[in-house]
Amino acid sequence: MTNNPYGTLIRDGLWTNNVAFVQLLGLCPLLAVTNTTINGLGLGLATILTLVVSNTTVSLIRRWVRPEIRVPVFVLIIASVVTVIELSMNAWFHELYKILGIFIPLIVTNCSILARAESFASRNPVPQAFTDGLFMGIGFTAVLVTLGAMREILGFGTLLRQAELMFGQGADWMTLVLFEDYRGYLLAILPPGAFIGLGLLIAVKNLIDQRRAERSKAPIGTEQPAGATT
Repeated sequence: MTNNPYGTLIRDGLWTNNVAFVQLLGLCPLLAVTNTTINGLGLGLATILTLVVSNTTVSLIRRWVRPEIRVPVFVLIIASVVTVIELSMNAWFHELYKILGIFIPLIVTNCSILARAESFASRNPVPQAFTDGLFMGIGFTAVLVTLGAMREILGFGTLLRQAELMFGQGADWMTLVLFEDYRGYLLAILPPGAFIGLGLLIAVKNLIDQRRAERSKAPIGTEQPAGATT
C-alpha cells in the first residue's frame, strides 16, 4: 500500500485491477445482458450494492470467523444480500427483473465478489473494505454500461433504450434515437458481438496503458542535435 491507500483502491477498482478488464471475472453476466445500456446499468447497480454490503459485513465479522469456515460464511453473506436485491428488483423493477432473469441470482457465484471478500475485506478494516467494494463495483459497472451502449448503438441505433424499465414510465424521453429507420446490426446484440466488443475495450485499455508507460519512461527534455550551440 502507498501512503494513500484509498487512492490506490480507487485506481485499482476503476482501472488498474478492473474486474472485467484485468481480472476477467464475472464475464458470463457481462456478456449476456449488455445488449442495451439500461440492462448493463441495472445489473451493475445490483453488483455494486452486493460488493459494498458483503465487503463491509465481512470486514465487520472478520475477527469472529474461524479460517476453516470463512468461505461458507462469506458465500452465505453474499447469497443473503443477493436474495434481498433480487426480491426488491422483482417488486419495484419487475420488467427489468424479467429481462435480467437468472443473472441476478448468479451474482452469488460471481468470482470477483467472493474474491474481494476473501482476499481483501477479511483482512482490512471497514472503511477500506467499503471503498474497495464500491470502486470495484463502479469499475465493473462502467464496463457493463460502456459495452451495453456500444452494442445498443450498433444493434438498435438508440441509446438508453427502454429507460422506463429503470426510471419509470415518465422516462420515455430519455431514449435517444441516433439513426432514423435503422434496420439494426444483428451481430452486435448477439453473444459473439459481446465477445468482440469486450475484446475491443480491453485492447483500447491495453493501448492506453502502453502509451502511458512509454511516456513515463521518456527522458525529460530533448537532446540537442550535434553541433548545436547555446
